[in-house]
Amino acid sequence: MKVLVPVKRVVDYNVKVRVKPDGSGVDLANVKMAMNPFDEIALEEAIRLKEKGLASEVVAVSVGVKQAQETLRTALAMGADRAILIVAAADAATDIEPLAVARLLAKVVESEAPRLVLAGKQAIDNDMNATGQMLAALLGWPQATFASQIAIEGERIVVTREVDGGLQVLSAALPAIVTADLRLNEPRYASLPNIMKAKKKPLEERTAADYGVDIAPRLTVLSTREPAVRAAGIRVGSVDELIGRLTETGVIG
Repeated sequence: MKVLVPVKRVVDYNVKVRVKPDGSGVDLANVKMAMNPFDEIALEEAIRLKEKGLASEVVAVSVGVKQAQETLRTALAMGADRAILIVAAADAATDIEPLAVARLLAKVVESEAPRLVLAGKQAIDNDMNATGQMLAALLGWPQATFASQIAIEGERIVVTREVDGGLQVLSAALPAIVTADLRLNEPRYASLPNIMKAKKKPLEERTAADYGVDIAPRLTVLSTREPAVRAAGIRVGSVDELIGRLTETGVIG
């Protein structure tokens, strides 16, 4: 069984993001970039499936700028067998919209014929949480989102997913789309020997034009701004004063 894992290059989650002075977007100058954490979890799960003998090949694919090669090399160092980079933007600040990414991934699925697509539930830069669902709709495949546990049972996949009321267990026929939640696993670190080996693993580079997909944006960002600074708190001298303050601000009636 071949497993396809889409991965995205995003600002490292440890970096404090700054907005450009003119409000035109996020300042990416000299900012550390890394693999989207949820995609890293999905990749780890795919590698574990291969280690269990349930998957024969793990293919990582990324859509974005040419620098995403670094992200794919990380995926290869973690254990992916090969990688595909679809260059769809020249500027790192250009975010390819989920529908365009899903259409490109659908073309990759047609050519690679995987039995399972494992993706992160969302990217931490735009928090869209849409690509996996859109890909399932385009392919007509069953989907299971927010997976916290995965099991392969013959030609079916059993997914435990987290919902507001607890846990929900779904069973779907393969091929299928699954998006990974935070508690699915803990990704491994790429060892130095594997980082060196990753340099020799195949990384194919394509463009959006090669797949005949229109990636023109349909959304326009009007402005970007940082959250409002939180106001300083105050101290009260008694419970009565606290109740008075809460009443004044409308917190209690």
